[in-house]
Amino acid sequence: MSIFREIPPTAGLPFYLKDLTPIIFPGKQGNLEDSLKEILRVNNVHITYSGTAAFYIILKTLKKISAKKTIIIPSFICPLIPLAINKAGLNTLVCDIETDSFNFKTEELERLCLNNKDILGIVPVHLGGIPVNLSRIESFARDKGIFIIEDCAQSFGASYQGKETGTRGDFAFYSLCRGKGVTIYEGGALVGKPEFFGLIKDTAEEIEESKPLSELLKLTELFGYWIFYRPSLFWFAFRLPQEFWKMQNKPERAHIEYFTASFPLHRVSERRKIAGYMQIKRLKKEIENQREKADYYIERLKGLMYLRIIRESPGDYSNYPYLTLIFDNPERRDRALAALEYSGMGISRIYLGAITEYAYLKGLYSPLSCPNAQGIAKRHLTLSTSTFLKKSEQDYIINILRNLE
Repeated sequence: MSIFREIPPTAGLPFYLKDLTPIIFPGKQGNLEDSLKEILRVNNVHITYSGTAAFYIILKTLKKISAKKTIIIPSFICPLIPLAINKAGLNTLVCDIETDSFNFKTEELERLCLNNKDILGIVPVHLGGIPVNLSRIESFARDKGIFIIEDCAQSFGASYQGKETGTRGDFAFYSLCRGKGVTIYEGGALVGKPEFFGLIKDTAEEIEESKPLSELLKLTELFGYWIFYRPSLFWFAFRLPQEFWKMQNKPERAHIEYFTASFPLHRVSERRKIAGYMQIKRLKKEIENQREKADYYIERLKGLMYLRIIRESPGDYSNYPYLTLIFDNPERRDRALAALEYSGMGISRIYLGAITEYAYLKGLYSPLSCPNAQGIAKRHLTLSTSTFLKKSEQDYIINILRNLE
């Protein structure tokens, strides 16, 4: 293990001093909301304290539209999602995903919708920037009056069949959290169909509070992010806390997968939005760089019979914040993890288990079996596409993976 070079596991945009200067000396800057609207090709965007806060506001808005109470989520998803659903006073129903992709297991999803007249919404997740198949969901959700809420926390800049992820469903939310592309350290954004956006704004006005001290803290943390989000110092911000929690035998905390329902719902200050706007200008170039790194891996790992790479489908466009590999068995994955986890080259995992395997979430969802998500959790690894990653480091990783026979 080296403390001198640690690559972030996801391709967050690095901060530059010029991104932060306007926070201290604000002048005539552009507008973050307008920039997001232009990129997403939508008419309305609302900036929130986090992606989770955006999702929560969507849920509270849906409660004004329908009396139904159940939200269907995939079995491989961030633990904050069922926590937000529960906080909103709704019920969570888990549907398993496919064996080697992040798509819903369609026949199971259809069965759940047919057998339950209380389904309010479905949450497809564009995990790892990979657009999931929305056509199959739309084919039966629309007829039943079920809302589609796209989770685009990791897919800002990706597109599905020519449309930006988040613009095909009824609602969508994005993350502007640290390490997830464009960031305001902790932030989010939500979009919705024009006919619902008035309700969204009303709901946000009811929920969000102004917290100047909290915003001052986040602005300070942005400067900390500028200092530590670089290979020479990232070990202290990322790996050191991870190792601390591992020594405490708390893997969920070590992998930043332990949360509570007390997530903040504060308004985001204009000064913090400026930092996001400053990064937007570099987004297209950074995504091209991420795709180049992903393609480099894909080209050199193809043909390995024991490895499946989760990649974009024809007609789709992924932002590839990382590349997900699925091994043929857990033993081979564990060998790869043992060889690379402490290499400092950004090797990681998305989630430790299926959402139904987190003990602290018991009671928040219907107890269904999720063998496919459990299998992916045990057989997957992620490869960083960070701008800091060198070709020589990619070659080292490729060599390890090619010699796992």
